[in-house]
Amino acid sequence: MIVVLVFLAVVIAVLAALAAASVRILREYERAVVFRLGRLIAQKGPGLIFLIPAVDRMVRVDLRTIVLDIPPQDLITRDNVPAKVNAVTYFRVIDACSAVVEVERFLAATSQIAQTTLRSVLGKADLDMLLADRERLNEALQQIIDERRIRGASRSRRWRSRTSRSRPACRARWRDRPRRSASAARR
Repeated sequence: MIVVLVFLAVVIAVLAALAAASVRILREYERAVVFRLGRLIAQKGPGLIFLIPAVDRMVRVDLRTIVLDIPPQDLITRDNVPAKVNAVTYFRVIDACSAVVEVERFLAATSQIAQTTLRSVLGKADLDMLLADRERLNEALQQIIDERRIRGASRSRRWRSRTSRSRPACRARWRDRPRRSASAARR
């Protein structure tokens, strides 16, 4: 009789532990991408989520706007002036399943796309344009970054996120040359 009670207590304890391991709570701004034995099941949340222990795997994705600081980039403008540019990118994930399945690390991917685009677009501009036409350059950066993210994904599902703004802040470094404006250099 004692053996049966001990066995019953062990079974109840194991079931309670499994039940506790299968429950997750997601906040309003989070979604869960659930994989069952490696296969995508669904996007779930927010609220109470039930998983099968040792079978289901969950990846949390934050749907809030993410502020991504782009490291300072060294570039040479079209008028051969070296400049150091800082930028900030604001974006948010729209489709959590695509962000997890289509891209290995979507935060790092967004940072790399922003860095290369920043160097490419601002390297084609004169220093005067960098300092005067920030809004136009911001719009060009936003459009190119969004196009690259969507073009880089497969056709069946698009890795969806939205870039709000890239805000470059320019600081020119002068090396043994006087400051010349782009208009004075053309004369």
